[in-house]
Amino acid sequence: MKVLIIGAAGMIGRKLAAQMAADGRIGDEAVEALHLVDVVEPEAPAGAGIAVRTEAADVSVSGTAARLIEGRPDLVVHLAAIVSGEAEADFEKGYRINLDGTRDLFEAIRIANGQDGYRPRVLFASSIAVFGAPFPARIPDEFHLTPLTSYGTQKAIAELLLADYTRRGFFDGIGIRLPTICIRPGRPNKAASGFFSNILREPINGQEAVLPVSEDVRHWFASPRAAVGFFLHAATLDGDAIGPRRNLSMPGLSATVGEEIEALGRIAGREALRLIRRESDATIARIVSGWATDFDASRAAGLGFRAETSFDEIIRVYLEDEMGRTA
Repeated sequence: MKVLIIGAAGMIGRKLAAQMAADGRIGDEAVEALHLVDVVEPEAPAGAGIAVRTEAADVSVSGTAARLIEGRPDLVVHLAAIVSGEAEADFEKGYRINLDGTRDLFEAIRIANGQDGYRPRVLFASSIAVFGAPFPARIPDEFHLTPLTSYGTQKAIAELLLADYTRRGFFDGIGIRLPTICIRPGRPNKAASGFFSNILREPINGQEAVLPVSEDVRHWFASPRAAVGFFLHAATLDGDAIGPRRNLSMPGLSATVGEEIEALGRIAGREALRLIRRESDATIARIVSGWATDFDASRAAGLGFRAETSFDEIIRVYLEDEMGRTA
């Protein structure tokens, strides 16, 4: 199997490439080659025993997508996007990258399909931001798409394109609606959801973090380890088992900010809690108020997708995977 990962320098892309290289296979199929692409050249996974090619390229630039699929990868993982806060702040950039870049990729595959029957499995990183309030108590997969941000709108349009291109037989696509991924390693990014990770990661590392919303804010979470597992599992699924509804809300954990903080105290100690500084941000609070809080992910669970069931578990995953510690 030849694999192309677009957006491979991002957190999920790096971890996914490293797992594929370490395993050497996806399900029952051996991974023959990895092609890793991002706007900054990704690093090749350490110790990879398979052929790895890395390059810097912008899929939103005309002609790039067609060139990237010239080698006819069997699996295309599309992770490239700008995050929610940046897409809201820069309207044109958000649509150029999150929508136009995605459609260019889908179109390149469609044209190749017409030339030689090329039909890869395409995994698209979508988001629970495709949904907007008011919500039912638990949001089912078939809840209507009414995003309340430009980022969510861009993802929702791409979901519809993915389903239609799959229906027409141009590729075999699956949209993975990711929960907010927590705890993200590294430094804070421009995502409006970044504080969910910041208020755990920074105190664990002895640094101050800012909490811009109230502790009763509830949201839907999964760990980076679970996110990698979503894509690896999706790569192996029988398309017929999924049916025409090609976009899936992933399993996760519904929790409040207060419950996050309580888990931090249990795992890292009460002294870590003193490093959280409350500083309200009306813009972030407004964005977060339109986000989903709980999902009925039974459809994805029935297909074999799995995630954490407590914030204690999410924090332990961070300690194990990023700090080499157990708790």
